[in-house]
Amino acid sequence: MNKTLLIFKHEFITTIKRTGFIILTMALPVLALLAIGITQLVSGIVKPSTVTETISVGYVDEAGGFNQFNNEDNVNMISFNTTDAALQAMVKGNIKEYFVIPSNYTTQGIIELYTLEKQVTAPPEIQGAIKDFLSNNLLAGKIPSTTVNVIESPLNLVNIRLTTTGATAKEQGGLANLIIPGIFSLLLALSLSFSSAYLLQGLGEEKENRLMEILLSSVSTRQLITGKVLGIGTAGLVQVVVWLVSFPLLLKLAPSSIGDFINSVQIPSGFLVLGVLYFILGYLLFAVLSVCVAAITATAREGQGLAAIFTIFAVAPLWFTSLLIFYPNSPIWVVFSIFPFSAPVLVILRLGVISVPAWQIAASITVLILFIVGGLLLAAKLLKIYILMYGKRPNISEIIKNLRSS
Repeated sequence: MNKTLLIFKHEFITTIKRTGFIILTMALPVLALLAIGITQLVSGIVKPSTVTETISVGYVDEAGGFNQFNNEDNVNMISFNTTDAALQAMVKGNIKEYFVIPSNYTTQGIIELYTLEKQVTAPPEIQGAIKDFLSNNLLAGKIPSTTVNVIESPLNLVNIRLTTTGATAKEQGGLANLIIPGIFSLLLALSLSFSSAYLLQGLGEEKENRLMEILLSSVSTRQLITGKVLGIGTAGLVQVVVWLVSFPLLLKLAPSSIGDFINSVQIPSGFLVLGVLYFILGYLLFAVLSVCVAAITATAREGQGLAAIFTIFAVAPLWFTSLLIFYPNSPIWVVFSIFPFSAPVLVILRLGVISVPAWQIAASITVLILFIVGGLLLAAKLLKIYILMYGKRPNISEIIKNLRSS
């Protein structure tokens, strides 16, 4: 009698009843709900002030000619004849800081800023005000004021994607479109890591307490692997579904500015289909690898240590998101998009940055399937050889030797 369905039900129910599984499944929605509540609470208590505080900054003009445009936004420039006078005014609290425009400023371009506070660099509003003050005085009377504004802010770049016919494309790029793929990639990496960990822990514990001997006396190795992989994988899929369903519900509770921003984000074409496909393939790959590790290790703890070597690849693409944004077509990302351990998360992440070429997606899926099939064959052999063996973990040469002789 085929016991696959029985094992599937047992693993699925056991997994979703785990305290760790329940906490992880509910943690993300609950944390998001708390963040929304705190944001709304803070925004209700701390209301933006309608009165802008004016900052007084002194300056000493040793170069001459810097006597106009003394009010830059909320920063008021106060002229002093000497540095001693500026210092006394700062000590008394009449000005916050002061700067000196040396006589050789037009050739050297160096400005010395003096303050009583310890700081790595001057506050951005003060730096911006000094910059505008200097440029406005340097250009005054030489070019129109409208041109001065363009010189101060010469670039306001708007990226527009076109089709091959010259029409504006429906799907535009931008950091905003990375949000949904980025969140999905994070959830995918977490789900892959924890689902494979549950599988590895279950197999390891059954091997440690000799329950595996009883199981294999009534079910085949193939039935055992299939039931466990599908049961825990389905639980992982349920976990992802809970996260995805809670996301739009949480948006309704979010502040209108956040909700409007998220609603304006475009989801890449085919994203949902590819997301589900890569979750299934990614889980199957990590599951068969977990079975292989469980077969050759004596304890669950030892197996989890070995499994970290390949599960780290699922999370690694998230560490290099900034590099991915600026260099999405770099050969290294192409290689790791096809490399099976990192492909599920990396491809999804790249879909939020660029349109990943179809050949790369096809190659990635093909390699994943080949590794899954090869992993299944390897896992079946390792289980037959080592699942009932206890004690010291075999080394690589011993594993290869036993595989050849089996």
